[in-house]
Amino acid sequence: MSECGESQVHRRSFLQTGAAASAVAVTSISPVAARAQGPAGGAKAAAVLPRRRLGDTGVDVTILNQGTWRAPDSLERLLRLGYAGGIRYIDTAHSYNTEPGVAKYFEAMPKEVRKETFLVTKDGPASPRQLINQLDQRLATLKQDYVDLIFIHGIGGRNKLEWPKSQEFKDTIAAIKKSGKARFVGFSCHDPLKAEFLKNAAEGGFVDAIMVAYTPWLDKDAPLNRALDACHKAGIGLISMKQVAGNVNAERLQKEVLAHVPSLKDRNLSAYQSLLHAIWSDERISTCCVSMRNTDQLREDIHAARVYEPLKQAELDGLHRAILAAGPSFCANCDGSCSRAAGTDAQLGELARLVTYHDHYGFRGEARQQYAELPESARNWEGADLEAAREACHNKLDFAHLLRRVDENLA
Repeated sequence: MSECGESQVHRRSFLQTGAAASAVAVTSISPVAARAQGPAGGAKAAAVLPRRRLGDTGVDVTILNQGTWRAPDSLERLLRLGYAGGIRYIDTAHSYNTEPGVAKYFEAMPKEVRKETFLVTKDGPASPRQLINQLDQRLATLKQDYVDLIFIHGIGGRNKLEWPKSQEFKDTIAAIKKSGKARFVGFSCHDPLKAEFLKNAAEGGFVDAIMVAYTPWLDKDAPLNRALDACHKAGIGLISMKQVAGNVNAERLQKEVLAHVPSLKDRNLSAYQSLLHAIWSDERISTCCVSMRNTDQLREDIHAARVYEPLKQAELDGLHRAILAAGPSFCANCDGSCSRAAGTDAQLGELARLVTYHDHYGFRGEARQQYAELPESARNWEGADLEAAREACHNKLDFAHLLRRVDENLA
């Protein structure tokens, strides 16, 4: 079985654990999906999904956006189905290798589809100014005159901490906007220093939007929560990503969710849909970027957006307990506290992310490659106090188990 296929099967089994919710989701979207099968997907689409304002941009975006990371060969069909289901936001990037598929999709669709779609891409410049030329390359690949938003992709490291408030990045954003080649500019971040990156962006006051690794269970006084508050107050649009990564044992998660939050069963929500509702319950988050790799995922996520209602605090707390009980393998809130508590230079959060890519998503080759690119100090966890690391981790990851998996499968 291919890595791509293995990932799809795993997620499909996850969806099937919420049988009642899946049945509702399929019923709600199947007629629309069937009408969208034509070469241009030209049949009348379902109503657009609920929208939220993206910071101070003046633009409203659908609360669910269609991520294309490592998308399958059927990407164009999935994009048509997403549009038919009401999604009006597509997220791609240079490193995803999906821009050509997005280009073909827009070529085949009526022109108004592009006008209705908020299109986002990303690239990784060595300096902020380099993003200007990279944008030209992205537009050439996408076969577009402009994108709605371009991100510096995966900003991270102490050497880049000042970028979000630097004069160079401010001038770069002004030049890009003046050119008309991108309406808005920002960055994505899942670095352990993300709270500092967001804080600096709020202080700089010129970044339009940030896509950030996020979960909805941040302590009120946690640095990331305070940084999110600062960005929201500054009018920076906030986009959630990696919000549900690492929930590997689907059956166990569904069981724990129904045990801890029985009210979600009454709503006919699967565990995954419940997680999306938890994220949308944070009014600071404009939209969730979700990589949807097959029609089951699309239907599940679109239905979740259509029936969204804010969760009560008791439901949010119960959902958090359920996730911890299910034993996640990845912590989107990682700020390096696990490594500090363990007394090691090893990047325990990064190692957990890579083993999640290997085990959960099925991207084995990529996980091994990224592991090999880490410095020896980041990989060597010998002597680390793994129990202390688990206690310090925001998601209580079982590092003793996960790091054994790292050594067995990535080393």
